[in-house]
Amino acid sequence: MTGIHPSVTSHKLNILPSSRPVRQKVRRFHSDKQKIIQDEVDKLLEAGFIREVEYPNWLANVVVVPKKEGKWRVCVDYTNLNNACPKDSFPLPQIDQIVDSTVGQGMLSFLDAFSRYHQIPMAFTDEEKTAFITPYGLYCYKVMLFGLKNVGATYQRLMTKIFKPLVGRTVEVYIDDIVVKSKTRDEHALHLREVFHLLRKYDMKLNPSKCAFGVSAGKFLGFMVS
Repeated sequence: MTGIHPSVTSHKLNILPSSRPVRQKVRRFHSDKQKIIQDEVDKLLEAGFIREVEYPNWLANVVVVPKKEGKWRVCVDYTNLNNACPKDSFPLPQIDQIVDSTVGQGMLSFLDAFSRYHQIPMAFTDEEKTAFITPYGLYCYKVMLFGLKNVGATYQRLMTKIFKPLVGRTVEVYIDDIVVKSKTRDEHALHLREVFHLLRKYDMKLNPSKCAFGVSAGKFLGFMVS
């Protein structure tokens, strides 16, 4: 997955000049949690999402949190880093207005972006500020990740840019959730073609297992729309 080119967008931290870097004290993990962390690091390295780093000024701990079905998620505690970043006030769409706009459509497609925020690169000058410590070394992110402040605003800004010709007409977008809406089946094929053209233009990938094409109803932003 090549991801979005940095010339299109990247996630910038814009750390306040008055903020001082914080190196969190290292946390200790039981051996079973260390194995979970190692597996996650190996996966992220193989995907090219992280890289090793030396002598970082900012340093955060990883956190292992439980998921459903007895699985675990490895996150990074960016509390200190987030406190040093100003809020990005880029507006998110009103969910009720988006849901209402799907009423009366004959055919819908629900699209889900693959790997969510990881398709957007971190600004190169901010990569090492995302440094985190593991029992096996220090790493930083090359791509935007869940847990950083303002990632939703950065993603929405990108989606608004990509789908600007279609939003409000045949497409509605809320961060990484996309719905394509049409009156008829023939129209829907044309509208999907327009969407795929823009996705290819910007190198954005979808997750086919979470997409539904040409349906009369589906779940969107926590609502059942039909």
